Amino acid sequence: MANHYEETLQRDMERIRGKVLQMSGLVEQALQDGLKALQENNRQLAYLVILRDQSVDDLEREVDRLCLEFLVRQQPAAGHLRFAYVTIKINQELERIGDYAESIARQMLKLAPFQLDFLAPRLTEIAQLAIPMVHDAIRAFLDQNLDLARKTLEAEASVNALRDRLIQEINQWLSEKRIPLEALHPLTTIVRRYERVSDQSKNICEEVIYMVTGEYAKHKTSDVFRVLFVDEDNACLSRMAEGVGTALKLDKFMFASAGLHPQAIAERTLRFLKEKKLPLVRQTPVSLAHVPNLEYYQVVVVFTKDALPELKRLPAKVVVFEWLLDNPAKVSGSEAEIQAAYEAAYRYVDVHVRDLVQAILGHELPPEPPSQS
Repeated sequence: MANHYEETLQRDMERIRGKVLQMSGLVEQALQDGLKALQENNRQLAYLVILRDQSVDDLEREVDRLCLEFLVRQQPAAGHLRFAYVTIKINQELERIGDYAESIARQMLKLAPFQLDFLAPRLTEIAQLAIPMVHDAIRAFLDQNLDLARKTLEAEASVNALRDRLIQEINQWLSEKRIPLEALHPLTTIVRRYERVSDQSKNICEEVIYMVTGEYAKHKTSDVFRVLFVDEDNACLSRMAEGVGTALKLDKFMFASAGLHPQAIAERTLRFLKEKKLPLVRQTPVSLAHVPNLEYYQVVVVFTKDALPELKRLPAKVVVFEWLLDNPAKVSGSEAEIQAAYEAAYRYVDVHVRDLVQAILGHELPPEPPSQS
């Protein structure tokens, strides 16, 4: 009976692995075809990628069904139970990657009329970093290859760095009028979609590590408390708060910022941040919709009520605070009045960031530095 049980167990697992392999093949093909459509300005191929996305969705449902049947019929334990759990998670990640491939194809259709041939090599560069991560992550899952999972996981940092450079280049091309304004959003979306492909591949690798070792790689960062500040444009209040938090230099915290409708930081705001010796973590503004691993943040602070509906997709465990302030970057008047508005906002943000961090740490922070005004 034990041998028969093991035979049926392995048969069911192989069937599930086969479906995951089939699904990953469709997803990889969609990514490759989307890239080819970009390189060749091929609208027909882009349409084909979009139309075939339904096949990925159908396979996602089938893999889910097979995993649930496996759990009910086999009642697995230990490693076999981890296999079923991880497969369900990886199935979700693959479906998301398929969605990103479809999105890339849709954005390509928006770019097609502009004939921006000089962009293809730069977009190809990030694609050729992200797409192999999908292949290697799934191969690590199928082969239970721990070394490959860890090696693939590390490649995400290169994709993130290239994403930041490309976003800066795209903004530069816009300022130089090498691309029209209408191309800005499709281009940045394509770059961010490839970056998200690498994120999901990294997630798959973390699940593989858990499946093979029982060690959940995501828990390694659980001792880091993530705080996100969100305002209208990621150009003043959220940057100020991010700078205040980062300046505390606390190893157990990671502070980030985003905006609903990102805009470049005004020179006046840059001067004020410099006066207060607040670090500018990055030059390029970030949209809330494009914050990597948004679901991992434990606290989100919003400076506008308009952000609240956008946060409904976050897990229930995320704590949201409202710090509703007037944006000093939008104050008009004399230089003294504008400076006073910035100072008032800074005092509020500094006190509240420190209070929040102190509450999380459970002990007092060092005293505030002397005012730079």
